[in-house]
Amino acid sequence: MTLAMDTQTTTAVQIRRNRFFGRDTAGIAAIVALASIGYLLFPDNLALLTRVIAIALLVLSLDLVTGYCGVATLGHAALFGSGAYAAGIVSAHFGITDPLLMTLAGIIGGAAAGLVCGIVILRAHGLPQLVLSIALINLFHEFANKASSWTGGSDGLSGISADPIFGTFEFDLYGHTAYVFGVILLLVVFILLRLVVRSPFGMLCRGIKEDALRIRAMGASPKAALMKMYVISGAVAGVGGALNAISTQVVGLDSLSFTLSAESLVMLVLGGTGSLFGALSGTVIFMLFEDYVSAANPFHWLTMVGALLVAVVLFAPKGLYGTATAFFVRRKETAQ
Repeated sequence: MTLAMDTQTTTAVQIRRNRFFGRDTAGIAAIVALASIGYLLFPDNLALLTRVIAIALLVLSLDLVTGYCGVATLGHAALFGSGAYAAGIVSAHFGITDPLLMTLAGIIGGAAAGLVCGIVILRAHGLPQLVLSIALINLFHEFANKASSWTGGSDGLSGISADPIFGTFEFDLYGHTAYVFGVILLLVVFILLRLVVRSPFGMLCRGIKEDALRIRAMGASPKAALMKMYVISGAVAGVGGALNAISTQVVGLDSLSFTLSAESLVMLVLGGTGSLFGALSGTVIFMLFEDYVSAANPFHWLTMVGALLVAVVLFAPKGLYGTATAFFVRRKETAQ
């Protein structure tokens, strides 16, 4: 009897692993396919697509703390901007122009900002967390503005340059190298995050979101786990900030703006919280829709974007990706 139960358990675990592997493979294939289509169809607009990838990394990092951990924040751009300034400062002030080292600087800068923000924000819950996050993004913004000798202040940090990757692939004016570099970074981060959210640590963070009191009663430390996730989130946002600095060769105060924080949260809700695929899809849909509508109707594009968001919240409360996934699951269960 015990042997039969063990066999059934092993089979169920194997089926689940195969399902996860198939889903991950399909997700990676979708990212590669969409990136290839974008490269081929929009060769003159790769700067926008690279920007989409950088913001997608920010939204992924936000999903880690909001979607998976339930931490309310409207100041996540502080992590993105810290990564961007870290990458820009090591290039402009210290002459480190290797793109991989600049990306590493962005990771360290974002992780450090994540640690600082986590220490402050995790001391509160609910609405006070939102207030603290708004205060932090304003403090980061003001600090960058005042430290003009390092950051360029309101004029922005210029003088950033990046050497060819591996001494071969030069960053050109058309943005081909920056775009491919961004796609590779996105794939690496996506794979690593899939491993993180499915690990016991990721399951612990999900449990904290559902019932932190029960997790504490089981002997785990919710605050320590959330702090680790905040640092990981900062590292991911730092990658996006570094990519933005490398591709545009300038870092402005807008990378530390409340507007960017709010828009990243909107993108996450649009795609669906608690899902890496939802974070990616929400970013792509929002930014491409915003770009198309603002070009087609520069006077009323905000109205159209607002109408889209209202429609999604009312008719697809789980986000576009979350609602579509739930629909196909119901159809599959009905067919069975």
